[in-house]
Amino acid sequence: MAPTLASATGLAKAASISSRAYVTFLAGNGDYVKGVVGLAKGLRKVKTAYPLVVAVLPDVPAEHRRILEDQGCIVREIEPVNPPENQTQFAMAYYVINYSKLRIWEFVEYSKMIYLDGDIQVFSNIDHLFDLDDGYFYAVMDCFCEKTWSNSPQYKIGYCQQCPEKVKWPAEMGPAPPLYFNAGMFVFEPCLSVYDDLLTTLKITTPTSFAEQDYLNMFFRDIYKPIPPTYNLVLAMLWRHPENIDLQRTNVVHYCAAGSKPWRYTGKEENMDREDIKMLVKKWWDIYNDESLDYRNSSANGQPFTAALSEAGVVHHFITAPSAA
Repeated sequence: MAPTLASATGLAKAASISSRAYVTFLAGNGDYVKGVVGLAKGLRKVKTAYPLVVAVLPDVPAEHRRILEDQGCIVREIEPVNPPENQTQFAMAYYVINYSKLRIWEFVEYSKMIYLDGDIQVFSNIDHLFDLDDGYFYAVMDCFCEKTWSNSPQYKIGYCQQCPEKVKWPAEMGPAPPLYFNAGMFVFEPCLSVYDDLLTTLKITTPTSFAEQDYLNMFFRDIYKPIPPTYNLVLAMLWRHPENIDLQRTNVVHYCAAGSKPWRYTGKEENMDREDIKMLVKKWWDIYNDESLDYRNSSANGQPFTAALSEAGVVHHFITAPSAA
């Protein structure tokens, strides 16, 4: 029997909604799963219309996968992506696993996705970013002022794209470097041809200090469009470029400064005893500890997005069952 107009419209709406999603990445059996749980609850708090997909490496234990599924996440296992063999010293040793993020371009059941690192929290609804024009890569410009950039020419001369008028790029050094984004948050369109190009080009590209972030900046240089720092507040901006930041209007906070992970926070590391940092850490914990934001509890107050789509038969085949431990 043909569906009625009402049911056909409902399924079409579900299919349209399901073509967009947030996505994050998780590896290993450590405590980063807490960050992803916090992110899932934060997105629920701001009433996003879209699901959170978690791309997990095979080493994520079954128990952590169950925790994520219990929070309404769509868990997708991916295979690791390794950079070419070389002697590169990454700014952080764990950056090598981040190349595996490239697998998310294979998630072509979604027309557009917003990637968020697991140490990010969303404090205001950002669903409107899905409506940005297609064909571009959107992200927030990074800051070159922290010591992790000490080997870069930008850091050595004191140049930062966040305040280019403060220290001009010297003409004798050639053209100013292209705009450079932080890869902890970005808006992109999954595409198999782009996915293939990403992996093929990686094989012939020498890794650099900031691993996949440098690589993505190189690969998407020609279609990159900056968006305001309110969509990815890297905490160092609070003390490096406070004139560019309005915390009251900040949508997304990236807890990437040393010592700032809320689930490990002690307040003892450099800059971590600031009142604004303490406030942001508290805001993260308020969301993480709020049981009303747990998926099972929010279900009682109305049918949540992923459950509705599952009943419509839209997302069952997207969900990866927990693997055996």
